[in-house]
Amino acid sequence: MDNTNEFSGAITSPRKGLGLRQGSSNTGQYGFENDIDWYKLAGIPGFQTHVIGVGRYGIPASRMFGDNVNPSQEIYGGGGNVAFHLVYFYGEETLWGGRLNIAAGRMSMDSDFAISPIYCNFMNNAFCGNPKAVTDTYTRSSYPGSSWGARIRGRPTDSTYIQVGVYFPERGIYGVQQNRSGFKFNGGTISGVVTPIEVGWEPEFGKQQLPGHYKFGFSPDTSDHYLGVYSPPNRRNAWRTRMTIPNCPTCQGVGDEVPGTGIRRNFNWSMWFLADQMIMKNKTQDTPEGGLVAFFDAYWNKPATAMRGKLYAFGLVDTGFWPARPLDTVGVSFSYTGSSSYTRAAQRFQVDHGMAPEGATAYYASGGAPLLWGSYGVQRWGSTLEATYRIHVMRGVTFAPDFQYYFHPGMQRVLKDAAMLGFKSHIQLF
Repeated sequence: MDNTNEFSGAITSPRKGLGLRQGSSNTGQYGFENDIDWYKLAGIPGFQTHVIGVGRYGIPASRMFGDNVNPSQEIYGGGGNVAFHLVYFYGEETLWGGRLNIAAGRMSMDSDFAISPIYCNFMNNAFCGNPKAVTDTYTRSSYPGSSWGARIRGRPTDSTYIQVGVYFPERGIYGVQQNRSGFKFNGGTISGVVTPIEVGWEPEFGKQQLPGHYKFGFSPDTSDHYLGVYSPPNRRNAWRTRMTIPNCPTCQGVGDEVPGTGIRRNFNWSMWFLADQMIMKNKTQDTPEGGLVAFFDAYWNKPATAMRGKLYAFGLVDTGFWPARPLDTVGVSFSYTGSSSYTRAAQRFQVDHGMAPEGATAYYASGGAPLLWGSYGVQRWGSTLEATYRIHVMRGVTFAPDFQYYFHPGMQRVLKDAAMLGFKSHIQLF
């Protein structure tokens, strides 16, 4: 059982006249995990089961100054606003001395694919937890959401692996109406099949055997997607219009539809490349694996079905650099998120047709953002810079002061850059 708590607050003021404000907020999660080794319990070789449930609270403070793309606190949402939300339960079998691992049950796809344990040294949701670009659609189940699925991982050599999965995404996986408690198992909203594949190389370099991890993956799915992205109208799709001008008293043409949006697309994909490499070991008694690690990550989504078209991130994480405090960790990261071309086209269409009211209007003053994805302007790109220092307080307890700086919050040039201060704490009870 453990608790993760994240607090952050803006130390800069947002752009005036948009209904935004400078503020702070707290988010957190308590979690319960049960792992059973059935060989020890019942003599079944290589078989284990895993069950995790959580309760969550709070919202990220970055929403207050207009960012809904890279939340300042990753440990929020998806918990159903219930005391106990079932994340997953599944069984796994390990065979041939660890060469083959098979898992099946109620699983989170992104707990096995496009993920790295380095990410959550940080707090920003650009890539901590599961990278937001990879989880841009409901079909890629992300903790604490899950779906029925199976995954097979094989190791041809000690330093290479290949894994393939089959998952059955469900509409409403992140909504409270369909999946508030996590115990909805009937599969009545299954919309297609996701079949991710990932190959990895995990070498060790030099006399110090510096470990590295390099992985490439691709994830197609056959689900239907109805997203507010823009395709130029033609004779085939001109009548398929779902998005309308919002109920904005200062906008022109309230209720008019935007041509080319809401088109059904029944094929989607995402692709990723992740790399991390230890470049120097820190020899301390308590952290033989400690050292300075550099990482780089890249993610791409199919533009026609995603708001985020791409994400790039890089950074440094160092553990054991201070002999007097061998379990402390320091890290710095930078991420770049770019919108998809379809998102930009749809929002430009809205602006060109009078759907974006002037700043300081009644609609803005009430905190409303009329464009797709809750944006105040055309979304292009945004970046976050983060620095953190994780203090090992005592066994099972860490405390990490955290600084974040937003360039173009929410990928919007209309918003002011923002700076934030906060902390991330973790308490593991047993």
